[in-house]
Amino acid sequence: MKSIHPPSRRAAGLALGALLALCWGVASAQSAATIEVTHAYARATAPGQAAGGGYAQIRNAGTSADRLVAVQADVARTVELHTMSMDGDVMRMRQVEGIDLPAGQTVELKPGGLHMMFMGLKGPLKVGESFPATLKFEKAGEVKVTLKVEAAGARPHMMKH
Repeated sequence: MKSIHPPSRRAAGLALGALLALCWGVASAQSAATIEVTHAYARATAPGQAAGGGYAQIRNAGTSADRLVAVQADVARTVELHTMSMDGDVMRMRQVEGIDLPAGQTVELKPGGLHMMFMGLKGPLKVGESFPATLKFEKAGEVKVTLKVEAAGARPHMMKH
């Protein structure tokens, strides 16, 4: 008669590790669904203009903070994350490494504040056109969006989305 031995500690540890990895993978996949991007748009640019701004409202509906760390769009050589602020009478624009998204809150990328900067435009951004972009988040991973090109003076509350 064969004896039945309980699983070794090593095997139990490996099984537990696999289970935790699976749970982490599920949690990570679920977090992508917690990011909601709305009102994504870019401002129209003039022919020959090298850079243009992009804006959106990003809601983190999750229970933990996340961070927008990169954006990719084929309309430009690179996309940087920027902030604008007033220093006396001078408006200063600076690149930032990422944009924090607190849990349960919405962060607005808007003219005069946090925004996407499309650098090295491959052509002008024309009113009425749209283009895809991929937003990359620290935890949620990639979220694909479509930015509609609006007139340079358009305000988000005036736009139809």
